[in-house]
Amino acid sequence: MSDATALNKSRRSAELAELGDGNSVDILVIGGGITGVGIALDAATRGLSVVLVEKHDLAFGTSRWSSKLIHGGLRYLATGNVGIARRSAVERHILMTRNAPHLVHAMPQLVPLLPEMSRASRALVRVGFAAGDGLRRLAGTSAATLPRSRRVDARRAVELAPTVRTDGLDGALLAYDGQLIDDARLVTAVARTAAQNGAKILTRVAASDASGTSVTLTDTVTGESMTVAARAVVNATGVWAGELDPALRLRPSRGTHLVFDAAAFGNPVAALTVPIPGELNRFVFAMPEQLGRVYLGLTDEDAPGPIPDVPEATPDEVSFLLDTVNTALALSLTPGDVLGTYAGLRPLIDTGAGNTADVSRDHAVTESESGVLSVIGGKLTEYRYMAENVIDRAVQLRSLTAGPCRTRNIPLVGAPANPVATLRTPVGLPGSLVARYGAEAPNVIARATCPRPTDPVADGIDVTRAEFEYAVTHEGALTSEDILDRRTRIGLVEDDFARAEAAAEEMLDRAS
Repeated sequence: MSDATALNKSRRSAELAELGDGNSVDILVIGGGITGVGIALDAATRGLSVVLVEKHDLAFGTSRWSSKLIHGGLRYLATGNVGIARRSAVERHILMTRNAPHLVHAMPQLVPLLPEMSRASRALVRVGFAAGDGLRRLAGTSAATLPRSRRVDARRAVELAPTVRTDGLDGALLAYDGQLIDDARLVTAVARTAAQNGAKILTRVAASDASGTSVTLTDTVTGESMTVAARAVVNATGVWAGELDPALRLRPSRGTHLVFDAAAFGNPVAALTVPIPGELNRFVFAMPEQLGRVYLGLTDEDAPGPIPDVPEATPDEVSFLLDTVNTALALSLTPGDVLGTYAGLRPLIDTGAGNTADVSRDHAVTESESGVLSVIGGKLTEYRYMAENVIDRAVQLRSLTAGPCRTRNIPLVGAPANPVATLRTPVGLPGSLVARYGAEAPNVIARATCPRPTDPVADGIDVTRAEFEYAVTHEGALTSEDILDRRTRIGLVEDDFARAEAAAEEMLDRAS
């Protein structure tokens, strides 16, 4: 495998030293979430020199707290925002068929037809699902990639979601959307693909005194600082964007999820989709996920005040999610069934009053008085389109010499068409490993130098020791939290974090 994709401590040190020699760059991106790494990839593949800095770790903020869905835009169509709906369907198609077919797969969504669901609500869901099929066709996505929506009988509904209520169950409506194996893994794949194309991806580097032509960078590991000149500086820090440009008006909205053992939901294979009582177009989802978990979400609550590094679920949100999903279950889940929680802040553009659920998910590119370009708003599914928009703007405003956007057709690291791919058949490899790494999976095992590379990191956790080592040698992990909370999602359950921490520390020690 080419070392061009490998992010690690030694590469970080070498690239920081190179920056310290006074070399200027075309694009300096601040922020290592999905938007920032997407911008770095877009710029690098146009032939621009690129540096991305992140003061914490890749996917440290909102990008690891999503529902892991690549939405086709149906909910935006329902609110009349045809532009976002169509773009979302197109971007979903690009991810599922070109950029990341190894990370995004079809997820069945099951809406049970229970007595409490009115005829009007049923009709609305049916029309919505039909519209979703139309968006799929408009985007060019085949029914083999995303099956058509349909109605299923009660027996099939129980097969897909075993704990659904059966008293009065009149079958269910079934539709499909895109599901990520993990949002943080997408960020890592995009970052490594940007590095593969020449971008410098530097974590644990804080930015300050940003202007349109330079930024002061501080290595938070050593404390050393330098000033780097750039032809364009891009603020892609999400909910923290106002710290770099106080003129920006954001209205963060908190989305909370609960984490369960999949057995609590009968090990479902479809996302149980439950209407929120009293709402016409809002649902909660109980989604089967990797590591034998189900994630239950999603809230949409105003989150005013200082922006925390790690948002937390509130007791009211926990109760709301449990109360809503219990309306559709044959059993009653309690707080005691919750293994963990997570919450993320959406970087919504402040448009005034109203519920955050109704605030547009569109994005904007602005220029501060000092010349810094900021991208705010937006959604995970549209990260590639947003990045294209930002670099188009930078090229225009700064008269940069750059080629056209190429990211529609660039396979990310792990996709079968990426040059580092080695997988032809997954025979002999754990299915969970292939799900997380795609065609790169054999490299994870082949590059391992640790003892017992295919052993689990802890009993009952289907992550191998080789994956922890790879996180350090190829994915830029510098701490045990990087490994457990972002390169894997073991840290979502506190007890699992504690059981796997020794293996993470072992791999960090081996690399030091």
